[in-house]
Amino acid sequence: MTYCIYHIPGVKIGVTNNVYNRVEKQQGYRDSEYEIIEMSDDINYISQKERELQIKYGYPVDEELYSKLKCNQMKINVTEMTTTFPCPVNKLKGHLMDNMGMKWDTVFGPCSLTEESTKWILENVSSSKYNNERCYIYNRAFARWFDNNDPYNGKTITGGLFPTGVRQENARAVAHFDLIRQWANERGLYDGGDAKTQALKLVEEVGETCRAILKQDEPEIIDGIGDCVVVLTNLAELCGTPIEACIAKAYDEIKWRTGKMSNGTFKKD
Repeated sequence: MTYCIYHIPGVKIGVTNNVYNRVEKQQGYRDSEYEIIEMSDDINYISQKERELQIKYGYPVDEELYSKLKCNQMKINVTEMTTTFPCPVNKLKGHLMDNMGMKWDTVFGPCSLTEESTKWILENVSSSKYNNERCYIYNRAFARWFDNNDPYNGKTITGGLFPTGVRQENARAVAHFDLIRQWANERGLYDGGDAKTQALKLVEEVGETCRAILKQDEPEIIDGIGDCVVVLTNLAELCGTPIEACIAKAYDEIKWRTGKMSNGTFKKD
């Protein structure tokens, strides 16, 4: 999980793991009214840095480090059948919102907290029969929701993410694709973006990658290919289809394809 130190000039310096939710949706600021000072996956480092910056620039200093807040200590219990949350149903929404972006694995596939998956949890959660201070969801149903819905806009994916009907545990590359979409969503790319602009951006990135290949510049080749994947992920999202569905569809079309190599390329029969 990536943590960000944000700065609202004249108001505060704070930390969050979801800038869009925390600063824009909850506090009501526009993206032009704040800045990101630093980012890190190390919650202890970012917590200490927040306090140092609050002191340095004369802002109110939080009494408790961000890493010690209860909202960052939600300890879920994942068994083969269920995921149990350490709170009653009537307090679950707040815990989920505070832990937005959290990910965990189940035997049926990886799961994560987004605005849309949180809605599913709240609609399907049950109180524990043995402890009213705990509640749970069924892992199979939650994982299947990810197979058939885009976790960022809630749209149903026709045929599911895997048209073949075979569960491929790592095919969704959930960590990186989800992080790309979270990054783009927080910056308003999906609300104000345009598929045609992203398509032109893709052409630009492909051109840069080709130049790097011609120069045999390995770091630039890696950077270029990565940039192409980022743009493709966002282009697919703007076109209303998650990139995972595009990949699954393409693989279904090529998996039985035959042909032969000719002049350095594969030519299908």
